Amino acid sequence: MHYVIIGAGAVGGTVGGRLHQHGHRVTLVARGAHLEAMRGKGLRLATPDGEHMLEVPAAADPSEVELTSDSVLVLTVKSQHTEAALAEWVDAPVRGGGTAGERLPLLCAQNGVANERAALRRFARVYGVCVWLPATFLEPGTVVAQGHPCSGVLHLGRYPGGDPDGVLTQAAADIGASQLAARVRSDVMRWKYGKLLGNLGNAVGALLGARDAELVAQLREEGTAVLAAAGIAHTSREEEIAERGDLVDVRTVAGQRRGGSSTWQSLARQTGSVEVDYLNGEVVLLGRQHGVPTPANLALQQLVRRAAREQTAPGLLSAAELRALI
Repeated sequence: MHYVIIGAGAVGGTVGGRLHQHGHRVTLVARGAHLEAMRGKGLRLATPDGEHMLEVPAAADPSEVELTSDSVLVLTVKSQHTEAALAEWVDAPVRGGGTAGERLPLLCAQNGVANERAALRRFARVYGVCVWLPATFLEPGTVVAQGHPCSGVLHLGRYPGGDPDGVLTQAAADIGASQLAARVRSDVMRWKYGKLLGNLGNAVGALLGARDAELVAQLREEGTAVLAAAGIAHTSREEEIAERGDLVDVRTVAGQRRGGSSTWQSLARQTGSVEVDYLNGEVVLLGRQHGVPTPANLALQQLVRRAAREQTAPGLLSAAELRALI
C-alpha cells in the first residue's frame, strides 16, 4: 500500500519514516520550511538506535501526489487543522476514477475524539487510530522519536465500528513490522477516550514548563466524571500501562532536545494554534451537555489558547499562579 502521511510532524514523521525504512511506499505531506528541508536533504529521523537520513518523497498538497486504489491516507495533523485537511483532500482525484473521499481509506492517527466524526462527513471509509508515540518536532526537517525498542504503539479500528477489514489488517501488519507496535481493536474509540484523559495534562506541562501531579489529577477527575455522565466507556490507566508493557521505553536521543507534549511543542514552536479545544475543550463540551462542572479544564483551555494566540513560550505561569486562576 501507498501511505500518504498528511502532516509529517512528530507523529506523522515517525510513522512515515519507520514505514519508509522498512520498504513501504510513503509520501510525507508538509508545508513551509519543514517541506523544503525534507525536499532538500530528506527527513532526519533521530532515534535511540541512531540517526537516519531518509529520502522520503515529500509533497505540499494533493496536486503533487498521484493517488491510486492502493493509497491510504493517514491524517496526523493536530485536531484544529482537521477540517482544513479534510476539505483539501476529499475531492482529490484517484487514478481510475472517483475521489479520495469516495474510494480511499482514511486513518485518523490523532489526539482527541472529534476527528473521526468530522472525517465521516466527507470520507466513506474512516478508521480511528489511538497513538502512544513519544516524539518531538521542533526543527524543520528533523523528527526525534524517543521510543525504544518500538517507536510507538498504535491501536487501529474501524469507525464508527465493525469487524476488521483487509485495509485494517494490512495496515496493522505493515506498521507492526516497521519498528512500531500495532493492535487491531473493535473498540478503538474506547482507547481514544482513555488517551483523551491522559492528554488533559498536556496543558499543565505547556503552561508550567513541567508536570504537576495534583493539577493533572484534578483535570482527569473532571474528565472521568463527564465521561461517566455521558455514558462513554474508556480504558483505565492500568489497562493502558499493561498494553504498552516493555514495548516503548522513553530514552534520551543523543544531541537532541527532549521536548514535552504536543501542546508544549506547539507553544515552543510558536505556531499560533494548539489542540487544547479538542482535549480539555472536549471535557468542557461534555460537561456543558451533561450538567457536570469542569472549572479546571475550562481555565486551562482558556489559558493555553491565550498563550498560543500571544505566542508565549512554555512556562508562562508558576503552579501557584495557575491554581489561583483555576
